[in-house]
Amino acid sequence: MRFITSALLVATPALAIPAAEIFSRQGTCATSSNYAAVNEKQLPDPWKFADGKPVATAADWTCRQAEMSKMLQQYELGDLPGPPDSLTATLSGTTLTLNIKVGSNSKTVAVTFSKGSSQAAIIGVGGISIPVPSSVGKINFGNDACAAQQNSGSHGSGWFFDLHGKSHSAGATTAWAWCVGRIIDGLEQLGVEKTGIDPKKLGVTGCSRNGKGAFMVGALNPRIALTIPQESGSGGAACWRISDSEKSKGKNIQTASQIVGENAWFSPKFNSVTGKTSTIPEDHHFLAALVAPRGLFVIENDIDWLGPVSTTACMKAGRQIYKALGVGPNMGFSLVGGHSHCQFPSGTTENLNSYINTFLLGQGKTNDVETSKTTVNMADWTSNWSAAPTGIKLA
Repeated sequence: MRFITSALLVATPALAIPAAEIFSRQGTCATSSNYAAVNEKQLPDPWKFADGKPVATAADWTCRQAEMSKMLQQYELGDLPGPPDSLTATLSGTTLTLNIKVGSNSKTVAVTFSKGSSQAAIIGVGGISIPVPSSVGKINFGNDACAAQQNSGSHGSGWFFDLHGKSHSAGATTAWAWCVGRIIDGLEQLGVEKTGIDPKKLGVTGCSRNGKGAFMVGALNPRIALTIPQESGSGGAACWRISDSEKSKGKNIQTASQIVGENAWFSPKFNSVTGKTSTIPEDHHFLAALVAPRGLFVIENDIDWLGPVSTTACMKAGRQIYKALGVGPNMGFSLVGGHSHCQFPSGTTENLNSYINTFLLGQGKTNDVETSKTTVNMADWTSNWSAAPTGIKLA
């Protein structure tokens, strides 16, 4: 995974960089192709490289993000490919058609969208369950066609795998992140004058299984300005270690061991380590770290299966990272219970709009949200962390 430098990200939260340029910058960070297993019951330290070196500068942070991404890809996500060999976009009304070529394989994909009164838009991974203001457009991403999520045996089905090969290591959520990158490529290629959508003002959302995907799309696509995963639970906003801990206490909660038998969201690489998550040198607070300092608003529920203790503690850890980077308000966490799965609580609308207004419309500032009635002891999960560096302030 390639990351734009922290200095460029500070310039504007919605900055868009062509995919090829993002990928060309990886050479500035020396990342390993193989990271050793660990023995860490607490969440891995974001402020220390795998070799023990402390993260001390903004340049270090950019490289640590690249390392985090590589770890996630090695252990659970599978490999994220680079840009395609070629992509040509055409437009007919509000249908964007992409002609994509990878090696000798080619695919034609159509994406429909609607425009708002502004040039901002939110990409819906399998649909949109949040209220979207009329000023913001909607882009319909058919993630199941990109990479199937029918069951654990559906790995290798979809147009991502038609392009990259049936045996590619990417899980479905990683494939979705790559496919969304191609939509952004198309929007950039055609330009806002033709599409009415500014690729520098894109958000992404999805709920439940598609919320896991939305989180992955935002974490692996630096061109997404605002990421809004809704009720993503385990595999999204929850941390594997914390979910396992909750399971051991008798909670009815989705864990890594269960999730790989349910569906193809994660790489086959993940299968061998789901029963020993304390050996993985990463966890899902790293997803928040990869989005930083861009906009992130995480919406959760108090349903046991989603793991409210796990999502609360994991995203509090993510908020600690944002705060240490000097951009605390850029990440919000809202766990409001008492409603059905994927039913958006109306009382959260103001907080949601504050993130949409800030990161997509360039208006006002966020409400700096951290809402959860779930009690957690963060010392159980982050007391092993190094002191946050004082030399990194991205705001």
